[in-house]
Amino acid sequence: MNPFEYVMMRFVRLFRQLHLSRLIWLSTSTRMFADYFKGFEKTEAVRGIFGDQTEEVLANLKVEFVWFGYMGVDNTDGHLMVNERYLNSGDQTDIYLDVVHELCHVKQWMEGRDLFDPNYDYVDRPTEVEAYRYAVLEAKRLGLSNRQILEYLQTEWLSPEDLKKLVRNIDVDLKTPDSDAQPL
Repeated sequence: MNPFEYVMMRFVRLFRQLHLSRLIWLSTSTRMFADYFKGFEKTEAVRGIFGDQTEEVLANLKVEFVWFGYMGVDNTDGHLMVNERYLNSGDQTDIYLDVVHELCHVKQWMEGRDLFDPNYDYVDRPTEVEAYRYAVLEAKRLGLSNRQILEYLQTEWLSPEDLKKLVRNIDVDLKTPDSDAQPL
């Protein structure tokens, strides 16, 4: 995400939190998750998030295709926001892990948790720590190396110090040597 897209995402989130989103239309279209993201109801990771409610939740989950950012969850109603350009040009493994991460946020929203609690820095926010932990466990299950997982976690909005803090916070061992591990 470039700096402009990041600022725009933060701007839109603020407007949505203030319930002013009806005044601004920034999406290109809205669809149902199950119509666009096929087979997620069968994946172990997603079933681990929603359990017996998986099919029902995914059948009722809306996806708003937006022109900014990568992915996120709208804090007003818990729907998924996805940049269609990212879906078309991003790394497929990253996209899959991002969907798992965001579906964890959908579950958190359903539980009434504050997804954007301003009392925490991003890498310390309990909802982010949980979602990243879940995505990293899924990455390990898929067989990604520690190096690949660290590359997935490294984003343009995280400094090297933030990445180290996030890795500590998610409490997932990424220091175990593997053939291409890099020290933190």
